[in-house]
Amino acid sequence: MKTRIKNILQEKGTGQRLTITGWVRTRRDTGGFSFIEVGDGSCLANLQVIADSRLTNYDSEVKHLSTGTSVIVEGELKESPAKGQAVEIHADRIEIVGHADPETYPLQKKRHSFEFLREISHLRPRTNALGAVGRVRSRLSYAVHQFFQGRGFIQVHTPIITTSDCEGAGEMFQVSSGKPGAKEDHFFGRAAGLTVSGQLQAEVYALALGDVYTFGPTFRAEKSNTSRHLAEFWMIEPEMAFCDLKGNMQIAEEMLKYLLTDVMTNCPEDMELFDKFIEKGLLKKLQDVVDQEFAHITYTEAVDRLKSAKKTFEFPVEWGLDLQSEHERYLTEEVFKRPLTVTDYPAAIKPFYMRVNEGGKTVAAMDILVPGIGEIVGGSQREERYDVLVSRMEQAGINLADYQWYLDLRLYGSVPHAGFGLGFERLIQFVTGMANIREVIPFPRTPGSAPC
Repeated sequence: MKTRIKNILQEKGTGQRLTITGWVRTRRDTGGFSFIEVGDGSCLANLQVIADSRLTNYDSEVKHLSTGTSVIVEGELKESPAKGQAVEIHADRIEIVGHADPETYPLQKKRHSFEFLREISHLRPRTNALGAVGRVRSRLSYAVHQFFQGRGFIQVHTPIITTSDCEGAGEMFQVSSGKPGAKEDHFFGRAAGLTVSGQLQAEVYALALGDVYTFGPTFRAEKSNTSRHLAEFWMIEPEMAFCDLKGNMQIAEEMLKYLLTDVMTNCPEDMELFDKFIEKGLLKKLQDVVDQEFAHITYTEAVDRLKSAKKTFEFPVEWGLDLQSEHERYLTEEVFKRPLTVTDYPAAIKPFYMRVNEGGKTVAAMDILVPGIGEIVGGSQREERYDVLVSRMEQAGINLADYQWYLDLRLYGSVPHAGFGLGFERLIQFVTGMANIREVIPFPRTPGSAPC
């Protein structure tokens, strides 16, 4: 049975015979010995394998091992005299499983640009940085479930194909059965698209089961080809019954602190790589988020702060306009120097489902902003009053008949409820320091690009 390199390096128990599998990172030969660095993806570190001329295939194969070649190694784990490593394997057998032609294999031992690696997305997880992103992403995903399950939330699998446009922006990918020549193809009997959010369906279950959450892929047919946008991405969306905006903010802030603490605790080597090579000071920035209380201001107060700023912004600042990334980063990085929760946005710039505040000008919405990213969480208390919700939907030009099921939730046992959405890739960007969101999802889908 094979042993993962991560477990070997953690346990450091010498004298045992082991079998490891993985890919050759480097090989150097000296005096009848070969020193081979083998990685298996379980951790950032490689394990050094010592091979000598007594191996039957030493001259014919081992001395010709190249980067990327897959191998099975059997041998004894011994204490290593070399600096920087505690143990090494002295090989009794090395089996070459799959060769990697050194003339054509594009990942040699040098630093490659992220732009280049996107062109070979099927190979980029083999690099240190993208491999580390993969492990951090996996750990954060696990921690998301731990956080909500530990607080009694029930996971709901909301549909990927939907007839509801949660955001009301019309930026949905339309679903078709692909019948050639069909003028109109409604496989489901009506127009359907890929979901932009599982929120509306999550509300159905929150008003039956209490506290629920969804965690799945969402899609936006938005022609934004920037470092912050993807056409396919993952969303974490909890929904809580008998909950107001204050309770919503508390859960969101607790979740962020929990996730950052978990990943720094359980992925220390990967996080140190990001701190050293991707964003200097990253670990301190994340620890500050964990240690500090979030600042709280209203949208109106935020606009006042921005208007009085001794700084020129590219986008205008006026009450009634949405805050842009430059505004959000200024507030978190230069004014408050910590995470910031902004509440009570103008009703006119927010979706129909957000609860209207007294006076009718604002809604009980909240955005959590963090340094380096800007908005990372967006949420609200939902409108539980039937008449007010109908009015908002009519103002937005929504066909009420298409959303009668949603309105029914306000007729039969309606309660105050709230929820938020966290873009998983935005979170991973923040945690890793990666400048481009394409680096934090395994296979980025953007306008004009869908590799693999």
